[in-house]
Amino acid sequence: MAEIEREAMEYDVVIVGAGPAGLSAAIRLKQLDADLNVVVLEKGSEVGAHILSGAVLDPVGLTALIPDWKEKGAPLNTPVKEDNFLMLGEGGKIRIPNWPMPPLMNNHGNYIVSMANVCRWMGEQAEELGVEIFPGMSCSELVYGENGEVKGVVAGEFGKNPDGTPGPSYEPGMELHGKYVFLSEGVRGSLAKEVIAKYDLSKGHCPQKFGLGMKEIWEIDPAKHKEGSVTHTMGWPLGSNAGGGSFIYHLENNQVYIGFVVHLNYQNPYLFPYMEFQRFKHHPMIAELLEGGKRVAYGARAISEGGWQSMPKMVAPGVALLGCSVGMVNVPRIKGNHNAMLSGKAAAEAAYEAIQAGRSADELTAYETEVREGAIGQDLKKVRNVKPMWSKWGLLPSLAFGGLDMWTNTLGFSFFGTLKHGKTDAAATGEAKNFKPIDYPKPDGKISFDRLTNVSFSFTNHEESQPCHLQLKDPSIPLQVNLPKYAEPAQRYCPAGVYEVVEEEGKDPRFVINFQNCVHCKTCDIKDPSQNINWTTPQGGDGPNYPNM
Repeated sequence: MAEIEREAMEYDVVIVGAGPAGLSAAIRLKQLDADLNVVVLEKGSEVGAHILSGAVLDPVGLTALIPDWKEKGAPLNTPVKEDNFLMLGEGGKIRIPNWPMPPLMNNHGNYIVSMANVCRWMGEQAEELGVEIFPGMSCSELVYGENGEVKGVVAGEFGKNPDGTPGPSYEPGMELHGKYVFLSEGVRGSLAKEVIAKYDLSKGHCPQKFGLGMKEIWEIDPAKHKEGSVTHTMGWPLGSNAGGGSFIYHLENNQVYIGFVVHLNYQNPYLFPYMEFQRFKHHPMIAELLEGGKRVAYGARAISEGGWQSMPKMVAPGVALLGCSVGMVNVPRIKGNHNAMLSGKAAAEAAYEAIQAGRSADELTAYETEVREGAIGQDLKKVRNVKPMWSKWGLLPSLAFGGLDMWTNTLGFSFFGTLKHGKTDAAATGEAKNFKPIDYPKPDGKISFDRLTNVSFSFTNHEESQPCHLQLKDPSIPLQVNLPKYAEPAQRYCPAGVYEVVEEEGKDPRFVINFQNCVHCKTCDIKDPSQNINWTTPQGGDGPNYPNM
């Protein structure tokens, strides 16, 4: 095919992704120098459309960035009033008291928020400062300079045929060049993945670990609503099958966030994370809360859980990784948005200093130093052993030893040193012959729902004539390797029903990819045991359209 010619636009800093990290970087750059040319490219149809998070927000990052956020009307409307930790059995619960927990676990001063709406507000703040924000612009590839540095991105390519060739309404998109490029794509971003591989940024660090977070928004009976109440549960229904747990957050307007996280290092390929979530809602405590209510939205997203040990090198020539592109979630606190904001601020300050000094396209080492030695590093280092303990020893021992370790780390030492993460989540998947299928109850359509019905509540849409953005490196592997060896777990680990093995009488089975359903969670890219699925970005504006996740 002939080389595609594209127009190029020059900026000081090009930012990929209008999440909390990218928007914080954009805002901070303009605070430091109003004359800097800063652009933010967002693949969602609008800012916030692809943002899904719990979320209880620690406002420390926002306060560092915009100290007068309250006066400026930031949508932090529901302060946390009560904190509950529960261990669930199938029919009952045990409350874990708050007093033995280290102070960092306290949610006092935090807010129950919609991060989608926080990002929409941050987008407004950025635009007021003169940042150019282009939603509906997928960044499909990186542009490299003569010396191997990252020089920019290709954005806004539309109109390809299903086979990848230009269609009749093809638009080649543009190259956006920057003195520095910031990748703030969220978990397992396709460009960040390329940069990490190209520059070997994970060398010397543990593999990244992940969870799958699924979330529904419910409107419930006002009599059952407790605004500001935060509850986290562990135990049933996952038991010893997988790590994970739930969150139940009461925000304003009689709404509740019901969320469920499954750690993706589970072994049993028959585990069905989405159905574990649906089963969880039939626990008597949850069913009683939801009875008479209605689900108004659904979504899912992978979560980076590796923490301190798994953060790759964050800089390479011309490029810096921000927020969840690095993995800055504090797992026991179930919080990462504050660190994403702080990382954006730190990257902006490092780029500003570099540009002031006449530099460009080099490594922003000052950014990496600030992340590892500053507030983000201090936050993550204290809790670094909780996730590996959980993975290695199971729930109850990790609760006891993890609590002890967090306490001693607040005093500056650890009995355990720094525990390592084991293999990747893909490699953790066991062979089907060593496990029994799990029998999941059928959704009742009132409290629990089938996947496709729920996906319609994510308001997902993809232009069907474009190439499938879920690429198989080898199309034979799903049926020839994954089906006999692992019972093809893609049928189950995907929370949107994208992957199917269709078996019809008298015909060979077929592996079907319903890419139109994809909610961009990236679980397939992470968990496929053969690492055969490569998640790439579809054309701009496609995917979920989350209202206030």
